[in-house]
Amino acid sequence: MIVLRRTIVYVFLFAVAVISIFPFLWMVISSTNLSVDVTQGRMLPGTHFMDNFHKLTDSINLAPALWNSLKISLTTTILALLVASLAGYAFEIYQSKAKDIVFNLLLVSMMIPFAALMVPLYQMFSSLSRTVPLIGINTMNAVVLPTFTTAFLIFFFRQSTKMFAKELLEAGRIDGLTELGLFFRVYMPTMKTTYSAAAIITFMSSWNNYLWPLIVLQTPEKRTIPLLISNLGSSYSPDFGVIMTAIVISTLPTALVFFLMQKQFVAGMVGSVK
Repeated sequence: MIVLRRTIVYVFLFAVAVISIFPFLWMVISSTNLSVDVTQGRMLPGTHFMDNFHKLTDSINLAPALWNSLKISLTTTILALLVASLAGYAFEIYQSKAKDIVFNLLLVSMMIPFAALMVPLYQMFSSLSRTVPLIGINTMNAVVLPTFTTAFLIFFFRQSTKMFAKELLEAGRIDGLTELGLFFRVYMPTMKTTYSAAAIITFMSSWNNYLWPLIVLQTPEKRTIPLLISNLGSSYSPDFGVIMTAIVISTLPTALVFFLMQKQFVAGMVGSVK
Protein backbone atom coordinates (compact mmCIF):
# COMPACT_ATOMS: atom_id res chain seq x y z
CA MET A 1 0.00 0.00 0.00
CA ILE A 2 2.84 2.40 0.87
CA VAL A 3 4.66 1.55 -2.38
CA LEU A 4 1.51 2.19 -4.41
CA ARG A 5 0.95 5.51 -2.67
CA ARG A 6 4.54 6.62 -3.34
CA THR A 7 4.25 5.53 -6.97
CA ILE A 8 1.12 7.63 -7.44
CA VAL A 9 2.82 10.63 -5.82
CA TYR A 10 5.93 10.29 -8.01
CA VAL A 11 3.86 9.90 -11.17
CA PHE A 12 1.84 12.98 -10.27
CA LEU A 13 4.98 15.02 -9.51
CA PHE A 14 6.60 13.88 -12.75
CA ALA A 15 3.52 14.90 -14.74
CA VAL A 16 3.45 18.33 -13.07
CA ALA A 17 7.18 18.78 -13.75
CA VAL A 18 6.74 17.91 -17.44
CA ILE A 19 3.82 20.32 -17.78
CA SER A 20 5.80 23.07 -16.04
CA ILE A 21 8.96 22.66 -18.10
CA PHE A 22 7.26 22.06 -21.47
CA PRO A 23 6.80 25.77 -22.45
CA PHE A 24 10.47 26.49 -21.76
CA LEU A 25 11.58 23.37 -23.65
CA TRP A 26 9.32 24.24 -26.59
CA MET A 27 10.72 27.78 -26.65
CA VAL A 28 14.34 26.53 -26.78
CA ILE A 29 13.61 23.94 -29.48
CA SER A 30 11.64 26.47 -31.57
CA SER A 31 14.58 28.88 -31.49
CA THR A 32 16.61 26.28 -33.43
CA ASN A 33 13.99 25.83 -36.16
CA LEU A 34 12.61 27.87 -39.03
CA SER A 35 9.33 29.73 -38.72
CA VAL A 36 7.49 27.16 -40.84
CA ASP A 37 8.72 24.37 -38.55
CA VAL A 38 7.45 26.21 -35.49
CA THR A 39 3.99 26.72 -37.01
CA GLN A 40 3.86 23.01 -37.92
CA GLY A 41 4.59 22.05 -34.31
CA ARG A 42 8.02 20.48 -34.85
CA MET A 43 9.37 19.26 -31.50
CA LEU A 44 12.86 18.18 -32.63
CA PRO A 45 15.90 20.47 -32.32
CA GLY A 46 17.01 22.05 -35.57
CA THR A 47 20.19 23.67 -36.84
CA HIS A 48 18.98 27.21 -37.53
CA PHE A 49 19.68 28.97 -34.22
CA MET A 50 22.56 31.05 -35.62
CA ASP A 51 20.50 31.92 -38.71
CA ASN A 52 17.68 33.11 -36.46
CA PHE A 53 20.18 35.02 -34.31
CA HIS A 54 21.66 36.84 -37.31
CA LYS A 55 18.16 37.73 -38.55
CA LEU A 56 17.33 39.00 -35.08
CA THR A 57 20.39 41.25 -34.81
CA ASP A 58 19.76 42.56 -38.33
CA SER A 59 16.14 43.47 -37.57
CA ILE A 60 16.49 45.07 -34.10
CA ASN A 61 19.16 46.73 -31.96
CA LEU A 62 19.49 43.85 -29.51
CA ALA A 63 22.46 45.04 -27.42
CA PRO A 64 21.04 48.51 -26.54
CA ALA A 65 17.70 46.94 -25.60
CA LEU A 66 19.40 44.42 -23.30
CA TRP A 67 21.48 47.21 -21.76
CA ASN A 68 18.39 49.36 -21.17
CA SER A 69 16.60 46.44 -19.51
CA LEU A 70 19.65 45.68 -17.36
CA LYS A 71 20.03 49.30 -16.20
CA ILE A 72 16.37 49.61 -15.32
CA SER A 73 16.21 46.23 -13.57
CA LEU A 74 19.37 46.71 -11.50
CA THR A 75 18.41 50.25 -10.47
CA THR A 76 14.89 49.14 -9.57
CA THR A 77 16.18 46.16 -7.57
CA ILE A 78 18.73 48.16 -5.56
CA LEU A 79 16.23 50.90 -4.70
CA ALA A 80 13.49 48.39 -3.90
CA LEU A 81 15.68 46.40 -1.51
CA LEU A 82 16.76 49.54 0.33
CA VAL A 83 13.37 51.24 0.62
CA ALA A 84 11.24 48.13 1.22
CA SER A 85 13.61 46.71 3.83
CA LEU A 86 13.79 50.04 5.66
CA ALA A 87 10.00 50.26 5.67
CA GLY A 88 9.48 46.62 6.73
CA TYR A 89 12.11 46.98 9.45
CA ALA A 90 10.52 50.17 10.79
CA PHE A 91 7.00 48.72 10.76
CA GLU A 92 8.11 45.74 12.85
CA ILE A 93 10.78 47.18 15.18
CA TYR A 94 9.42 50.59 16.15
CA GLN A 95 6.18 51.08 18.03
CA SER A 96 3.54 53.66 17.08
CA LYS A 97 -0.21 53.98 17.51
CA ALA A 98 -0.69 54.84 13.84
CA LYS A 99 1.65 52.11 12.59
CA ASP A 100 -0.98 49.44 12.03
CA ILE A 101 -3.36 51.91 10.37
CA VAL A 102 -0.69 52.97 7.88
CA PHE A 103 0.31 49.36 7.23
CA ASN A 104 -3.31 48.31 6.63
CA LEU A 105 -3.72 51.18 4.16
CA LEU A 106 -0.58 49.97 2.45
CA LEU A 107 -2.04 46.48 2.15
CA VAL A 108 -5.29 47.89 0.77
CA SER A 109 -3.28 49.59 -1.98
CA MET A 110 -2.30 46.13 -3.23
CA MET A 111 -5.87 45.70 -4.47
CA ILE A 112 -5.58 48.67 -6.84
CA PRO A 113 -4.54 47.43 -10.31
CA PHE A 114 -1.65 49.24 -11.93
CA ALA A 115 -3.81 49.88 -15.01
CA ALA A 116 -5.97 52.20 -12.88
CA LEU A 117 -2.89 54.29 -12.03
CA MET A 118 -1.43 54.62 -15.51
CA VAL A 119 -3.36 57.69 -16.65
CA PRO A 120 -2.62 59.86 -13.55
CA LEU A 121 0.99 58.62 -13.54
CA TYR A 122 1.42 59.54 -17.19
CA GLN A 123 -0.08 62.99 -16.61
CA MET A 124 2.24 63.52 -13.64
CA PHE A 125 5.41 62.52 -15.48
CA SER A 126 4.31 64.39 -18.58
CA SER A 127 4.05 67.60 -16.53
CA LEU A 128 7.41 66.85 -14.92
CA SER A 129 8.97 66.65 -18.40
CA ARG A 130 8.72 70.44 -18.64
CA THR A 131 10.06 71.23 -15.17
CA VAL A 132 12.34 68.28 -14.30
CA PRO A 133 13.42 66.64 -17.58
CA LEU A 134 15.52 63.99 -15.80
CA ILE A 135 12.39 62.26 -14.47
CA GLY A 136 10.07 63.10 -17.34
CA ILE A 137 8.64 61.04 -20.17
CA ASN A 138 11.11 58.93 -22.18
CA THR A 139 13.65 58.59 -19.37
CA MET A 140 14.81 55.59 -17.37
CA ASN A 141 13.87 57.38 -14.14
CA ALA A 142 10.25 57.59 -15.26
CA VAL A 143 10.19 53.80 -15.57
CA VAL A 144 11.94 53.15 -12.26
CA LEU A 145 10.24 55.60 -9.87
CA PRO A 146 6.65 54.23 -9.95
CA THR A 147 7.77 50.61 -9.77
CA PHE A 148 10.91 50.43 -7.63
CA THR A 149 9.03 49.24 -4.56
CA THR A 150 5.67 47.67 -3.84
CA ALA A 151 3.39 47.05 -0.90
CA PHE A 152 4.10 43.34 -1.29
CA LEU A 153 7.85 43.81 -0.78
CA ILE A 154 7.27 45.90 2.35
CA PHE A 155 4.88 43.24 3.65
CA PHE A 156 7.44 40.55 2.79
CA PHE A 157 10.22 42.28 4.71
CA ARG A 158 7.99 42.96 7.70
CA GLN A 159 6.92 39.33 7.94
CA SER A 160 10.53 38.17 7.70
CA THR A 161 11.58 40.70 10.34
CA LYS A 162 9.17 39.04 12.80
CA MET A 163 11.70 36.17 12.96
CA PHE A 164 14.66 38.50 13.45
CA ALA A 165 16.39 38.20 16.84
CA LYS A 166 15.60 41.52 18.54
CA GLU A 167 18.30 40.80 21.12
CA LEU A 168 20.90 41.63 18.48
CA LEU A 169 19.56 45.18 18.30
CA GLU A 170 19.75 45.60 22.06
CA ALA A 171 23.33 44.33 22.02
CA GLY A 172 24.18 46.78 19.24
CA ARG A 173 22.66 49.69 21.16
CA ILE A 174 24.73 48.76 24.18
CA ASP A 175 27.83 48.79 21.96
CA GLY A 176 26.95 52.34 20.87
CA LEU A 177 25.58 51.78 17.38
CA THR A 178 23.15 54.34 15.98
CA GLU A 179 19.78 53.26 14.61
CA LEU A 180 21.07 53.41 11.04
CA GLY A 181 24.15 51.53 12.17
CA LEU A 182 21.94 48.81 13.61
CA PHE A 183 20.10 48.52 10.32
CA PHE A 184 23.15 48.41 8.04
CA ARG A 185 25.57 46.51 10.28
CA VAL A 186 23.29 44.14 12.18
CA TYR A 187 19.96 43.74 10.37
CA MET A 188 21.09 43.59 6.73
CA PRO A 189 23.85 40.96 7.16
CA THR A 190 21.50 38.79 9.20
CA MET A 191 18.67 38.96 6.63
CA LYS A 192 20.70 37.89 3.60
CA THR A 193 18.25 35.20 2.51
CA THR A 194 15.31 37.60 2.65
CA TYR A 195 17.24 40.13 0.56
CA SER A 196 18.12 37.42 -1.95
CA ALA A 197 14.50 36.34 -2.37
CA ALA A 198 13.32 39.95 -2.70
CA ALA A 199 16.09 40.68 -5.22
CA ILE A 200 15.04 37.78 -7.45
CA ILE A 201 11.36 38.76 -7.32
CA THR A 202 12.07 42.42 -8.08
CA PHE A 203 14.66 41.80 -10.81
CA MET A 204 12.44 39.35 -12.68
CA SER A 205 9.41 41.59 -12.37
CA SER A 206 11.32 44.64 -13.60
CA TRP A 207 13.02 42.75 -16.44
CA ASN A 208 9.67 41.47 -17.74
CA ASN A 209 7.81 44.74 -17.19
CA TYR A 210 6.00 45.67 -20.39
CA LEU A 211 3.01 47.98 -19.97
CA TRP A 212 4.52 50.99 -18.18
CA PRO A 213 7.75 51.09 -20.28
CA LEU A 214 5.56 50.86 -23.40
CA ILE A 215 3.77 54.04 -22.34
CA VAL A 216 6.77 56.00 -21.04
CA LEU A 217 9.61 55.07 -23.42
CA GLN A 218 8.74 56.68 -26.73
CA THR A 219 11.94 56.49 -28.80
CA PRO A 220 13.42 53.22 -30.17
CA GLU A 221 16.86 53.71 -28.60
CA LYS A 222 15.32 53.86 -25.09
CA ARG A 223 13.15 50.75 -25.36
CA THR A 224 13.67 47.55 -23.39
CA ILE A 225 13.87 43.98 -24.64
CA PRO A 226 10.17 43.07 -23.96
CA LEU A 227 9.09 46.02 -26.13
CA LEU A 228 11.32 44.95 -29.01
CA ILE A 229 10.09 41.35 -28.80
CA SER A 230 6.54 42.65 -28.93
CA ASN A 231 7.40 44.58 -32.10
CA LEU A 232 8.75 41.39 -33.69
CA GLY A 233 5.39 39.69 -33.20
CA SER A 234 3.34 42.60 -34.54
CA SER A 235 4.45 42.33 -38.17
CA TYR A 236 2.18 41.01 -40.94
CA SER A 237 4.14 37.75 -41.23
CA PRO A 238 6.10 37.21 -38.00
CA ASP A 239 9.15 34.96 -38.07
CA PHE A 240 8.48 32.68 -35.10
CA GLY A 241 11.98 31.23 -35.14
CA VAL A 242 13.44 34.72 -34.70
CA ILE A 243 10.88 35.57 -32.01
CA MET A 244 11.70 32.43 -30.04
CA THR A 245 15.42 33.19 -30.32
CA ALA A 246 14.81 36.67 -28.92
CA ILE A 247 12.74 35.22 -26.06
CA VAL A 248 15.47 32.69 -25.23
CA ILE A 249 18.09 35.46 -25.10
CA SER A 250 15.86 37.68 -22.97
CA THR A 251 15.20 34.78 -20.58
CA LEU A 252 18.87 34.04 -19.92
CA PRO A 253 19.56 36.91 -17.43
CA THR A 254 16.57 36.11 -15.23
CA ALA A 255 17.30 32.38 -15.37
CA LEU A 256 20.93 33.04 -14.43
CA VAL A 257 19.94 35.22 -11.47
CA PHE A 258 17.47 32.62 -10.24
CA PHE A 259 19.79 29.61 -10.52
CA LEU A 260 22.65 31.44 -8.84
CA MET A 261 20.44 32.46 -5.90
CA GLN A 262 17.86 29.67 -5.75
CA LYS A 263 18.97 28.34 -2.35
CA GLN A 264 18.76 31.79 -0.80
CA PHE A 265 15.45 32.34 -2.57
CA VAL A 266 13.90 29.21 -1.04
CA ALA A 267 15.29 30.04 2.40
CA GLY A 268 14.06 33.62 2.17
CA MET A 269 10.56 32.63 1.05
CA VAL A 270 10.08 30.32 4.04
CA GLY A 271 11.23 33.12 6.34
CA SER A 272 14.42 31.53 7.65
CA VAL A 273 17.17 33.78 8.97
CA LYS A 274 20.77 32.64 8.99
